[in-house]
Amino acid sequence: MSAFYDRLKEVASPRIGLGCMNLSHGYGQHVPEQAGIRALNEAFEMGYRHFDTATLYGATANERLLGKALASKRQGFFLASKCGMAMNPESGKRVIDGRPETLRRQCEESLARLQTDHLDLYYLHRMDRQVPIEESVGALGRLVEEGKIRAVGLSEISADTLRKAHAEYPIAAVQSEYSLWTRNPEIALSQTCQILGTALVAFSPLGRGFLSGAIDADTVFAEGDMRAGMPRFNGDNRHHNLTLLAQFTAVAIRLEITPAQLALAWVKAQGRHVVPIPGTRSVTHMRENLRAEQLVLSEPDLALLNEMMRPNDVAGARYNEAQQADIDTEEFA
Repeated sequence: MSAFYDRLKEVASPRIGLGCMNLSHGYGQHVPEQAGIRALNEAFEMGYRHFDTATLYGATANERLLGKALASKRQGFFLASKCGMAMNPESGKRVIDGRPETLRRQCEESLARLQTDHLDLYYLHRMDRQVPIEESVGALGRLVEEGKIRAVGLSEISADTLRKAHAEYPIAAVQSEYSLWTRNPEIALSQTCQILGTALVAFSPLGRGFLSGAIDADTVFAEGDMRAGMPRFNGDNRHHNLTLLAQFTAVAIRLEITPAQLALAWVKAQGRHVVPIPGTRSVTHMRENLRAEQLVLSEPDLALLNEMMRPNDVAGARYNEAQQADIDTEEFA
């Protein structure tokens, strides 16, 4: 974890980073390029210094967007991207490929799109079950030695896989979905990260918008919005989960902060090794999220929140069967 935080300190970064996926991928209609460039520049000006993207997002469009927006500021921020999962241009389907030659090619292509000569952190986006994790991580380690990346990361993997990978090459960070209503990293991953000195980068710390109050009983997801296929956002599951959200929102009102800020304060409280990267297309929400940087919750409020959304209380799986098949993370019984 020291190298990860040393680089963040070099650029005077707040602990909260910016997940850039939403601008180009995953939630229906994408932001037009010029609007995306303006949003990223405003994010930098308001203080964000950790930007997270991936080859997959927008079928490489997200990396190109960051390159156009932020290349002139490159020495002033921490840049992370991901390899090993990409869109097949012919079929339009995502393909997981962890072979060393694929990871090297994707890295070089990402560097060109991002208009930089190195990445501060490069994740294996998904483990390829046809390729030993040691082979994929070894290839990323060689990219560190060549100066093309500064550190190796993994995404959506289990504690056991992390240990195997770390024995091959030091893993600086693991990215996993982590929020009050998605607490799978608490099964084993978070503790293993602490033991190994690996940062836990929490994506979707706002519960894919649910904890911010952006979704209600009448919400209809846009075409292409991944949440439409996620069980906990639909039918009776959504109705049940909204009752939990009402309790959560009441705490935010009492503390005179927004639900999004409360959600981020909870994630930050889970350990110094936890780094939240909320994503949004809204500059207003970017500013709102960054203001959670200084929030510290009391022990009684943390205890109250922990009991409010226990894993068995939340209705519905976080992924559908097809999405679940692509990940390696531990699941609650």
